[in-house]
Amino acid sequence: MTAFCTSPKFFLHQTGPHHPERPDRLRAIFAAVRDAGMIDSPNPLPDDDVHFGIFIPNAPKLLEIQPTEASDQSLLAVHTQRHIDRVRMRCETGGVLDQGDTVVGRGSFKIALLAAGAGLRCVDAVLTGQVRRAFACVRPPGHHAMTNQTMGFCLFANLAIAARYAQKQYGVQRIAIVDFDVHHGNGTQAIFEADPSVLFISLHQDPREQFPNTGYEWEIGTGAGRGYTLNVPLPGGANDAQILQAMRNKVLPKLEAFRPELLMLSAGFDGHRDDPVGEFQMTEQGYYDLTLMLGQVADRFCGGRIVSMLEGGYSLRALGRSVVKHLLAMSQE
Repeated sequence: MTAFCTSPKFFLHQTGPHHPERPDRLRAIFAAVRDAGMIDSPNPLPDDDVHFGIFIPNAPKLLEIQPTEASDQSLLAVHTQRHIDRVRMRCETGGVLDQGDTVVGRGSFKIALLAAGAGLRCVDAVLTGQVRRAFACVRPPGHHAMTNQTMGFCLFANLAIAARYAQKQYGVQRIAIVDFDVHHGNGTQAIFEADPSVLFISLHQDPREQFPNTGYEWEIGTGAGRGYTLNVPLPGGANDAQILQAMRNKVLPKLEAFRPELLMLSAGFDGHRDDPVGEFQMTEQGYYDLTLMLGQVADRFCGGRIVSMLEGGYSLRALGRSVVKHLLAMSQE
């Protein structure tokens, strides 16, 4: 079974009506997953008129679980106290962090704690055997957040925090993180680049073409972690076939050699051909096939255990449909 972890509180992180990372992203996902018949809960938002018309007969039901806020102690496994305090203080008044694209409001700090906490809740659900796999449908996203810096809409490194929690709380020794957002997961890479217990793989658009202009093939980790970072940049315009070939030729062999005990995914859907931000040409079926490949690796090496967390995706209809496909693939037995 697959868990679906989200909360209507994520809509309270207000970034402005024209910001790409806006509350409507989760509205679209919730509507799509509900219309597909995978959850039974009514939409928690008033005046909802978003419908996708994608009912799937005999769709697998998801176990709906609620997140709780991460503690400062959990955040400190990845971030500095100075970073946490800076984010908290800026959110008290609202404003803009980093280079001007990470907008926060008065409720954003607690919502960011809830986003990080959703990852911990998913780790608990998977590693206690409640479910085999779990998806955290959260905002703000996390994979650009550095140890001491916000960036690219991200306040805290949600998936990295969850990975450290899995290591500390459950003794997991080998964690593989696969990031398939169209943008390089520079924050996650920086956090783990010297750590051989975490294999970080990012498949993204060529850094010469796309924010954050990192993620070259020669970035392979440092010190004891050298060889435990794999970047797979592809040119803008890459389609399903090209991306899936890169998965087969580069990503899967690396995962098989590492033999992870837990697979974690930074699930970004801004590589869809309809997305206004990325320049890949992926389709919903491409995300299904990609997820299915990763699920087969998890089945072989870690009892099928996967924790996936939402990152990017800014075309609302493409995002909703792509997440449904991701969850369908995650739910394959």
